[in-house]
Amino acid sequence: MTSSSPLHVQLYEEMIHRIRTGAWQPGDKVPSEKSLIAEFGTSRGPVRQALAALRAEGMIVGGRGTPPRVQHTAPPQSFDTFISFSEWARELGLTPGQRVIEASRRSATEESARELQVAPDSPVIEIIRVRYLDEKPAMLERSLFPYEIGKHLLGTDFHHGSVTQALANVGIVPMRARHVIDAIAAHPLEVEQLHIAPGSPLLRVRRLAYNEFGTVIESADDRYLPTMATFVVENSAKHRNHLSRQTATPASGLLSV
Repeated sequence: MTSSSPLHVQLYEEMIHRIRTGAWQPGDKVPSEKSLIAEFGTSRGPVRQALAALRAEGMIVGGRGTPPRVQHTAPPQSFDTFISFSEWARELGLTPGQRVIEASRRSATEESARELQVAPDSPVIEIIRVRYLDEKPAMLERSLFPYEIGKHLLGTDFHHGSVTQALANVGIVPMRARHVIDAIAAHPLEVEQLHIAPGSPLLRVRRLAYNEFGTVIESADDRYLPTMATFVVENSAKHRNHLSRQTATPASGLLSV
């Protein structure tokens, strides 16, 4: 560990890495403070700080008389991988997958026109996909693009390609995004495509992505199975931290912002 980050942050990142890679499996006992102190050659303080951070995020449970154990959690991701589901999945060592339900041109409603900053009834491109992690359905994704942006996607091989990469190839890159997260009940399309019961709880992330000029390039509505993804917001008195995503599969961890 040679990073310039504080020691407890380096320890935390190493422990997160072990959980992500499966070196520490869900249900495993976390090594004792004494063994971690000996392994990392540090004092008790940084070890306890790192463990406390893991416990606060729900990545380990127990303590105070009960040996802490690894919880089913999912690792955080950068801004780029929050925008790109495929990149995020590969960063976790998982295989991303997708099935396109619809990719079409239609007229913008008043609501979608307002979000995309276009005139009502203007043409927009809508893409609806089921996204998979290791062949397991993780979320239903609805994306709307202004026509001048979305037209570049109409010839994309969605089953093997990335929307984010396809747009980047023509110079359209998200530089800022606003996310609104809430919980909703599954509607008929999610019930059908995610194979869940009517009314099942889902995590919804509504996203507006902007380019470097502040122009909206995408309005998205992603609906995650809560067993496959969670979200963590870390606050600091000194910094305003943004959202990032993590996964909640046994093979991985959390979502963060």
